[in-house]
Amino acid sequence: MSTKMIEVRWHGRGGQGAKTAALLFAQAVLATGKYIQAFPEYGPERMGAPVQSFNRISEDPITIHSGITNPNYVVILDPSLMESVSVTDGIGSTGKVIVNTSFSSAEIAQKLGIDVGQVYIVNASKIAVETIGKDIPNTPMLGALAKVIRTLDINGVLEDIRGKLTAKFRHKPEVIEGNLESIKRAFNEVKN
Repeated sequence: MSTKMIEVRWHGRGGQGAKTAALLFAQAVLATGKYIQAFPEYGPERMGAPVQSFNRISEDPITIHSGITNPNYVVILDPSLMESVSVTDGIGSTGKVIVNTSFSSAEIAQKLGIDVGQVYIVNASKIAVETIGKDIPNTPMLGALAKVIRTLDINGVLEDIRGKLTAKFRHKPEVIEGNLESIKRAFNEVKN
């Protein structure tokens, strides 16, 4: 793996938008001039079942076409997954975990058995309800990830996502603005 490559693993439940978030994130990163990959892990998906999606981001062309086993970042859309899924597999001592939660970083670090410096938290569900009107935490978590990665231009990400959402929800400006606001809020509210 190139030292310039960033690998991300998303954990969610069917219906929470983990796959959609990984795809939107990849498209937004692509618009900034980087190389990307986005792919889900398929299994017996059904509403509420655990799902995973992945991203690779690089300054150079990506020639790896395998699953991600040692992610730099893990994004957890549903904190209940920490009870049943090994969300920290492969992150090592330098990986970062971003959790949708109302708990503190210290509480999450203790639950996961990792250093508190590896944990970032944001209440993406609350943000989603307040901005979108539904507990769909995927777009807020996208904003949190953009902040934690630190090398992405949030304005470029927002501009690209605005274009994608406008194409899909042209007649629902409240959906477009709500999602963009959720990304901005999570970007500003995520903390270590």
